[in-house]
Amino acid sequence: MTQPRINWFEESKNLAKIILGSMLMAAAISLFLVPATVLTGGTPGMAMIIYFLSDISLGLAMLLVNIPLLIAGFHFVDLGFAIRSIITMIITAVLVDLMAAYVPFPELHSLLLSTLYGGILAGIGITLVLKAQASAGGTSIVARILAQYTRIRPAQTVLFMDMTILLAVGIIFRNMEQLLWSMISIYVTAQVIDKLLTGAVSEKIVHIVSDQYQAISQAIQQQLHRDGTLLPGTSFNQQQNKQILFVVVHARRLPQLRKLVKTIDPDAIMVVIEASEVMGSSRLREGLENTP
Repeated sequence: MTQPRINWFEESKNLAKIILGSMLMAAAISLFLVPATVLTGGTPGMAMIIYFLSDISLGLAMLLVNIPLLIAGFHFVDLGFAIRSIITMIITAVLVDLMAAYVPFPELHSLLLSTLYGGILAGIGITLVLKAQASAGGTSIVARILAQYTRIRPAQTVLFMDMTILLAVGIIFRNMEQLLWSMISIYVTAQVIDKLLTGAVSEKIVHIVSDQYQAISQAIQQQLHRDGTLLPGTSFNQQQNKQILFVVVHARRLPQLRKLVKTIDPDAIMVVIEASEVMGSSRLREGLENTP
């Protein structure tokens, strides 16, 4: 059986993302979170607890936490993912100690700034590592294993581990303020990762139920330069057939669409939900050049 060929160009791009992501994670931990005694989530958070309670370096603590988890899950991930994850963990652990020892950085006397900057940098760094098809910590490996053998979703596993870290902060440090700042740090990191991986939500899915669906659809095409879809439906009470307009619009065009619908049919039902991702285009070709 022939082995799949390695795409060295792609792997070099992955390595660049891993190095940059590891640098950002190390900076977030060493320069912002540790000086403020604010924890982050996942295995870095576990390592920070060990660091605060012992004499070993933070980088070594990160390796002690991560490597066993990765070895335990080695058979559950592909070889490339495992190798890239090991490289990430080693680089991050080394940089954490080097930055703490040799990077002159003035201590911030603001827990808010330390928490925000630490959470943002950690989120950007983790996103780069994830885009390089690697793991920034062993918690994702554990999440994969549990998802494979149980009905526990990976997100639930990661959330449980983060909550365990926060609980440990409250018990060990007996400081509610540190616990709350750590919660904010973890939340900020998660939000940054979510926005960078899925993109900021800018498109809205709109369902419109109206007897004037033809006039509304024509107005949408003429004024918003958007196409849509007619979906058949039936009302609960009178069992009447209805036509439901399905259209995707940019968030900034939503007020215009709302006004358009209410002008044509004040009794129309309009439901708006966020679209996490939109592929393709619903713009009409003739309106493409003149519509933002």
